Formats: sequence, C-alpha cells, structure tokens
Amino acid sequence: MSAQLHPIESVTQDAVPVAPPVTSAAPSQASPHIVVSGVDKIFPVPGGEVVALKDIDFTINRGEFVCLLGPSGCGKSTLLNAIAGFSHPTRGGIDVEGRTVAAPGPDRGMVFQEYALFPWMTVAQNIAFGLEIKGMSRGAIQARVAELLDMLKLAEFRDRFPKDLSGGMRQRVAIARVLALDSPVMLMDEPFGALDALTRRSLQDELLRIWAATGKTIVFVTHSIEESIYLADRIVVLTYRPGTIKRDLRVELPRPRDSASAAFNALKRDLSALVTAEQHRFEQVELKGLTTD
Repeated sequence: MSAQLHPIESVTQDAVPVAPPVTSAAPSQASPHIVVSGVDKIFPVPGGEVVALKDIDFTINRGEFVCLLGPSGCGKSTLLNAIAGFSHPTRGGIDVEGRTVAAPGPDRGMVFQEYALFPWMTVAQNIAFGLEIKGMSRGAIQARVAELLDMLKLAEFRDRFPKDLSGGMRQRVAIARVLALDSPVMLMDEPFGALDALTRRSLQDELLRIWAATGKTIVFVTHSIEESIYLADRIVVLTYRPGTIKRDLRVELPRPRDSASAAFNALKRDLSALVTAEQHRFEQVELKGLTTD
C-alpha cells in the first residue's frame, strides 16, 4: 500500500502550506454515472503481451469532473477509449447510465487532441455535421449551431475553414461539435496539450464555464499536474504500466482556483511526488528500448 498523504483539517487560498490540501476521494451521495469494474486491458505484441491496465475499479458520479493523470504509458488514453467504447476491456466491464459499454454511443462525446475536424467544411458546417446525421430539422440545426457559436465565441468565424484558424480556435470548434450532440458524458483526451500556455488557460476557463452551465460528466486525460488541479473535482493518478490506480484524490480547493496560491502549490508538490516516481519508471523502460506505446 502506498504511503498516505499528510491529512489537512482545513484549507483556504491564503493558508500557510503546512499540509497539502488533499483528502482521499470520499463516497458521494450523487448518482453514479460511470462505473469501471475490475478492468484489465492486454495487448498482444510479437513474442508476448503488454498489460496496459490491471484491476481498475472506480465510480464517477453524475456531473463530476475527473482527471486521469499520469506519465506516458500508464494507460490513461487506453482507459478513456474503453469508456468511449472504441476498445473493449480484456477483463471486467464498464457501465454508463447502468448499461454496459459495448460500442461507441451518443451518450458519450469524445474530444481529441488532434481536433479531428473536416477540413473541407466551415466552422458552422463542422458543428452541424452530427446534428444532420441525427436527422434534425434545418431550423433546429441552425438554432443550435448559432447557440454554440455564441457560447464558444466563434460567431465571427462561422464561415472560416479549419486551416484559417489557430489551434485554440480549432479546439473550440471540436468542443462545440461534441456539445452539439448534447451527450451527458464528455471524454477529453489531452485536448489542450498542443496549445501555448495562454491559450490553454483560456480554454480551461471556457471548459469550466461550460461544465458549470451544462452539468455534464467530464473525464479528462492529462499529463499536466497543474491542469488537473485547476480543473478537477477528483484526480485519479495511474501507475506506469501496468496501469493501476495509485491514488484517487478529491480536490477541496474552492473555485475559481488560484494557481499561485499556497494551497494550490502544496497540492501540486504532493501530486508531483506521486507522478514523478511513475515517470522515472517510464524513463528506465524507455532507455532500455522496451517502450511499446
């Protein structure tokens, strides 16, 4: 069993950092939305197999914002893809809304790091695409697209093509396209990883605003410790391969969060110690030329 973090009785943004602002994630009275039960994921490789995930068990409640945090090779994206239904666990199962995940579905929207926009479509057309597939009326589509263009501050770019947009604007379009389908679950695979620091913070704030307004359940993969603290209700730290849950932490800092505060940085130091140990394991394997990601 891993060492327990030093407990904290109370934390404020101005507190002296005598202890980290962390408590273990406690059971909530909220309704379970995503249940991951005993999940293993094994990939066959020449001469053997790679155990990507092992004995993953946790529950995400409705409306919760959960970050999956860890180094490369810990299985964060593998787990997210299993929740999305893009791949199936080797053992165990995943339920969303009480139904076993067997394939991708409209109840789970996915935002990728690579934007995944159609380059031949305008911003408005990209956002409308899923609604057209659903068979919505032209008037309903136009109203929903206009609403999302306004929400994501994209109205003046509605007739632009992706090639004419910055990385941050492209990611806004990708988020808008997922929001258009109104999936109760948003799955996000390092969506801001390729952006500069200022754009990244702007989109983090935009995402938090959307989350507060819509009440969606969000599962967000990140390498960034600071990003996970800034965004999440809970941070699930995964070990290097095989990916297991090293720590499931509830972030008690009030929102909006100040990344320069003593409390924020006390938590950042503790999470850094957890993740750095796993990063060292990854680096040792990489140096030996055994990494297969």
